[in-house]
Amino acid sequence: MKVSDEPIVVEQSFQNNIEEVSAITELEQMREWFFDNIEAFEPKIGFKTSFVVQSGERNFTHFWEITEVMPLQKITYKWHYKEYPGDSFVKFELNKRKDPTLLRVSTEVIADFPNDIPEFKRESAVQGWNYFITKQLKAYLEKL
Repeated sequence: MKVSDEPIVVEQSFQNNIEEVSAITELEQMREWFFDNIEAFEPKIGFKTSFVVQSGERNFTHFWEITEVMPLQKITYKWHYKEYPGDSFVKFELNKRKDPTLLRVSTEVIADFPNDIPEFKRESAVQGWNYFITKQLKAYLEKL
C-alpha cells in the first residue's frame, strides 16, 4: 500500500440500531469480530494500544493511536506496525439512515508500506477489510 493509492473504502449496512453498531468501539465486542487478542481499547483521543498478529512466520505488532472520536458517529486510528515501515489512518464512520445503519470504513496510507510483504498489497488489505466488516462484524451483529 502506497501513499499514491486511492483510500480503501468498505461500506456495510446493518439492520441494527446505531448503538448496537458501537461494537466497533467496545473492547469485549471487538474481540468477538475483529481481533481476539486486542489487549485494551478506549475510544478516547490519544489512547494507544498494541497487540501482535501472526501471519505465517511473520509477526505484525499492531500499534493504534486514537486521533478522532465523535461518539456514535466516527472514530479514527493512526495504524502502523513495529516490524515494518508504513503508516495509515483508518476511519470508521456511522451514518444513521431511516432504518439501516451504514458503516463506512476507509484506510488512507500516509507513509508507504513495503512492496515485498504480501499482507501489504492493496488487494490483501481490501480483502481483509471486506472480511472484517461485511462478514465478521455483520455476522456478529446479526446474532444480537
